Amino acid sequence: MTILHSLRKWVWGQAYLLLTLTTLMWGGNAIAGRLAVGEVSPMVLTCLRWVIVVAVMLPLVGRQVAAEWPKIRARWAFTILMGTFGFTAFNALFYAAAHYTTAVNLTIFQGSIPVLVLLGTVLFFGARVIPLQILGMIVTILGVVLVSVKADLQILKTLALNIGDVWTLIACVFYAAYTLGLRHRPAIPGLVFFAALAGVAFLSSLPLLGLEIARGAAQLPTPRGWIILLYVGLLPSLLSQVFFIRGVELIGPARAGLFVNLVPIFGALLAVVLLGEPFALYHALGLVLVLGGIWLSERRR
Repeated sequence: MTILHSLRKWVWGQAYLLLTLTTLMWGGNAIAGRLAVGEVSPMVLTCLRWVIVVAVMLPLVGRQVAAEWPKIRARWAFTILMGTFGFTAFNALFYAAAHYTTAVNLTIFQGSIPVLVLLGTVLFFGARVIPLQILGMIVTILGVVLVSVKADLQILKTLALNIGDVWTLIACVFYAAYTLGLRHRPAIPGLVFFAALAGVAFLSSLPLLGLEIARGAAQLPTPRGWIILLYVGLLPSLLSQVFFIRGVELIGPARAGLFVNLVPIFGALLAVVLLGEPFALYHALGLVLVLGGIWLSERRR
């Protein structure tokens, strides 16, 4: 038990490891979003994922949430906004966009999140950006684009915006704002705050589910859809969000946000492993560029 406790304590203090695992799970979420088309409707998936999270978190930290409730209630508006836009709106738009846009567009636009976070830290928090951070951001974006367009510039030239692309961009703005907001969360443990956000996400997803049912577009999960839902609920929705909150707590939103560029890289690699897609040279080059950009951004003056 002592060894396991020490290992858990060590992992909990490793921001880079936690953020890398986070983006690995989010890369899997991108694949799950594409696989979910025809297996479960977007709002059913969005709502049920938070049912799973609440069901897991309630017995674990329910008493702590009750004990910290006065602090949560004092920041009730902030908590509602964070859960609604950071969790519900982002995922609802992302899963809906997967029905209208291509995987290439989805992965490219997710690369805007670190840029938005960095701009937000400068505009709203007066943070100073050193040249290496800007260079690192440019290098990571190049790596993202390289993988997303499969090193084929013709794909990039023929990209055209559609409603799915617009929804993805709006979703990225919401998650960037959520990332920036984490630095001002209530003075309560990360798990407790996450449990409160998960409750908000579930409640705020109900009107979207009701609208989908009213439109006759709701689809309950197929057997394959339930597998996708369990993955989305336990890993991208639960474990990765806890890791991300801790990562932001350790190194701040701007530096943590840069790791989001790993999402399309991991998504491409997971497509190779899980979907049998071929591994190409551009996968390796893209990974080197993204990791190199993160390394540059982490250098001091």
